[in-house]
Amino acid sequence: MLDSNEPLVSVREVQLHYRVGGALSALRGRSSVVKAVDRVSFEIRRGESVGLLGESGCGKTSMGRLLLKLEEATGGEISFAGEAIAGLKGAALKRYRAKAQLIFQNPFDAVNPRFTIRAALSEPLENAGIPVREREGPIIEALELVRLPQPQQFLDRYPHQLSGGQLQRVVMARALILQPAFVVADEPVSMLDVSVRAGVLNVFRDVRDRLGLTAIYISHDLALVRYVCERTIVMYLGRIMEDGSTEDIVHEPLHPYTKALVAAVPVPQPDQSHDPLPIGRGAPDPRNPPSGCVFRDRCPYAFERCASQVPRLRRVGTRNVACHLFEETALSSGRQ
Repeated sequence: MLDSNEPLVSVREVQLHYRVGGALSALRGRSSVVKAVDRVSFEIRRGESVGLLGESGCGKTSMGRLLLKLEEATGGEISFAGEAIAGLKGAALKRYRAKAQLIFQNPFDAVNPRFTIRAALSEPLENAGIPVREREGPIIEALELVRLPQPQQFLDRYPHQLSGGQLQRVVMARALILQPAFVVADEPVSMLDVSVRAGVLNVFRDVRDRLGLTAIYISHDLALVRYVCERTIVMYLGRIMEDGSTEDIVHEPLHPYTKALVAAVPVPQPDQSHDPLPIGRGAPDPRNPPSGCVFRDRCPYAFERCASQVPRLRRVGTRNVACHLFEETALSSGRQ
């Protein structure tokens, strides 16, 4: 039994490395390793909603896949409710799958086009051993939970007969039908029209609050993360740059990369100046990241230590920041 004060999800020094280049490149000594996730540590409390924020290729989706045991970690440990998930197999893994679910980014790829909506929502119930005669009720309840009106009329339709917003609600319903405790939402509205995003996000927030779900929301959009998450973890090239309250990060970002992300958010007032932070353009090749701090070659504040030492994630006020600017020795030398 998990103590109420203990985290539901615990990540300790987790790594996920991919070898790229193929067998021929390996024989020639030209293969390389991409550190998609590199010594990442954090905790998520029960009922907490956390955003994973960063550019494409920063490792946030890889981190989500590790949390769901869709990838095996190269190193480190992930625990759920106090139990390490690395060794889960067979029935234990099936039980974990019921507790930890994924809301996919593209609803049109997430549902088999040859399945009716009834069949798509029956799959997780079948995997959980629920008899056919007892599946109709949970299916209707899940569709009502995500506010799909008159759900009975959708059961015998196929995915192509639904709009993007309707199909994303079906994908959400399938993730919730087994009443999970933990949900990973991988940019669930990025494939939808702007006009329907707010409705789907409102459903996500409402369901999360009603069910007391613990959630990870993966996105590159700070505005969306702010809308649905009370805490945000900023990632860059597989590492955590900053971790803290979403409002603190939005109003007073500390890490130079976080400052750049905040500066990139459009300002609705045309008469308000909003100059972006002058960082270097383009992320480096992940196969050959910079030494020391992986952000140093784009950082306007980089100094000598940034090239030689990897900054540790340390407490700064109410949040954690991985930046040499906040080390005591750097502060004493006047580099702020």
